[in-house]
Amino acid sequence: MNDVTGLYTIGQLAQRTGLQARTIRFWSDSGVVPPVQRSEGGYRLYDAEAAARLDLVRTLRDLGLGLDAIQQVLEKRATLSEVADLHVKALDAEIRTLKIRRSVMRVLANRDSSTKEIALINALSRLSARERQQIIDDFVDRAFADVVDEDATLVAGWMRDLPSDLPEDPTSEQINAWVELAELAGDESFQQTVRRMVLSGEENNRLEYGLALRPLVLEHAGAALSHGIAPESAGASLILKRIIPDDLPTEGIAALITWLDMVAEPRVERYWQLLSILKGQKPSPPAVPAFEWLLAALRARRPRVGAVQADCRHLP
Repeated sequence: MNDVTGLYTIGQLAQRTGLQARTIRFWSDSGVVPPVQRSEGGYRLYDAEAAARLDLVRTLRDLGLGLDAIQQVLEKRATLSEVADLHVKALDAEIRTLKIRRSVMRVLANRDSSTKEIALINALSRLSARERQQIIDDFVDRAFADVVDEDATLVAGWMRDLPSDLPEDPTSEQINAWVELAELAGDESFQQTVRRMVLSGEENNRLEYGLALRPLVLEHAGAALSHGIAPESAGASLILKRIIPDDLPTEGIAALITWLDMVAEPRVERYWQLLSILKGQKPSPPAVPAFEWLLAALRARRPRVGAVQADCRHLP
């Protein structure tokens, strides 16, 4: 400090604060710590308040605030509380991004991915919640286009029920689930499969029928599977009687076979499982194998295979 003027040069401020002279010069050029005047030789001079301001700037910079935000605080265009609140939100977003990147790297570390797959996983993991939802909404809109019955509307809502965002620290399973779900939604053959299922259920109360049939199939056909009872065996006849009405007419059996052939679709079941994983829920055990057993058992007992025209209207 100059004993006459009570002012500091940049070199003297550097000694006083421990900051490098080039850092002080850069902050001064940025307008955060302006000089109070210049010496006869053109050197910038700073007062004691500038020295105190440097300490504050260094602290805020260490906390990650940018010079623009710091200048707003110093010039009282914003309070420190306001700036800190914005910074906290920015840090939260950055931390969340880093956690997702870490999860993606875990996934890549545990699979032999192609360059294309790596790019896909990285791109999908970076999408915003709105962008992820749009992928699912586009898929559901195509599958349910122009179908307005109550059951279809209900199922469409279930299929759109994607979590608002990936968890803050997603597991590798959840990253994999999102990538697989996005691939399913973009698969044209899968879209067509869902579309056929939707159209077949119009005005036939298929949702109510399917929900009523499901527990019976899981209980009895599932037990048959676990006990190794073949669908074409004599013992399968007793199982069938516990699942479907004994007096179901031939036309009804044919219709049921057609319907089961369509709904016993592993990819549709996988879609529901992936949604559960993304919600942090444990997926339901696979039901398709039990439905496939029922389908095989019905085919083994259907009289005059191919002689009856299947019609879903004959289903109970």
